[in-house]
Amino acid sequence: MTADTATDVFESHRPVLTGVAYRMLGRIADAEDVVQEAWLRWSSASREDVREPRAFLMRIITRLAIDRLRQAQSRREAYVGPWLPEPLVTDFGPAMPDTAEQAVLADSVSVAVLVVLESLSPLERAVFVLREAFGFPYAEIAGALDRTEAAVRQLAGRARRHVEERKPRYDVDPAHRRDLTERFLAAAAGGDIEELLALLAPDARLVGDSGGKSKAPLRVIESADKVGRFLFAVAHGQVEAFDSRLLELNGGPGLLLFLGGKVDSVIQLDVRDGLIQCVYIVRNPDKLTRFSDLSEK
Repeated sequence: MTADTATDVFESHRPVLTGVAYRMLGRIADAEDVVQEAWLRWSSASREDVREPRAFLMRIITRLAIDRLRQAQSRREAYVGPWLPEPLVTDFGPAMPDTAEQAVLADSVSVAVLVVLESLSPLERAVFVLREAFGFPYAEIAGALDRTEAAVRQLAGRARRHVEERKPRYDVDPAHRRDLTERFLAAAAGGDIEELLALLAPDARLVGDSGGKSKAPLRVIESADKVGRFLFAVAHGQVEAFDSRLLELNGGPGLLLFLGGKVDSVIQLDVRDGLIQCVYIVRNPDKLTRFSDLSEK
């Protein structure tokens, strides 16, 4: 295999490798670091004996991601306030005409699912991502993890039950979610507390991620009344200074809020039965750097 061929092979698999790494780690920079390390190992490996490049690369990326995840888990124990995944711009578009496959990938990258995946062990998370999000055969996953196929099936079953028990059931209709997101923004910007409360489920929650580097609640806010009044208090007297932009984030509509031409916050909503179940707000500047080239226009 020539150097050019090796590069072409790797690049053909890069989207899947990056997708697996992001779902494993929840941070784009970590995912890119893992993919880059996988490239270095692939480019320096003796590839004459590699019969299945995809399986070979998946073994590398999975093991690197598991090692990185174990390191990250210890750091997150010291994280200030709630932790949320880094917002990811997603636009599956015409490159993926299979709507069923698109729905699975969008669901697996949603904030709600990524938060649930944080409670899995690294091995469970790897198996869940490879099997449920990307449909890899159990035998291939077993090879990547150096486990028996029976052990992988057990891990998959345990992870699936855990996720299904905790994963919110939200509306997948993009048009409906976008409409509710726009109504949410209008109510908050207009200071309409009654409309804001009407959009929230009775047990609505608000999760803010600042990492201690900006202002955000250090604990989850629960109940529609508390969430609505918190948002009203934050928006009151400040909303004129903000600009906003709606785009697709983590498989659904998200809001970028700009202050002084720079991204200040990202807001994403979980929607079910026509109501907002959870408001996710990311204000940690480390997780917003990739939006620096976007303007509010």
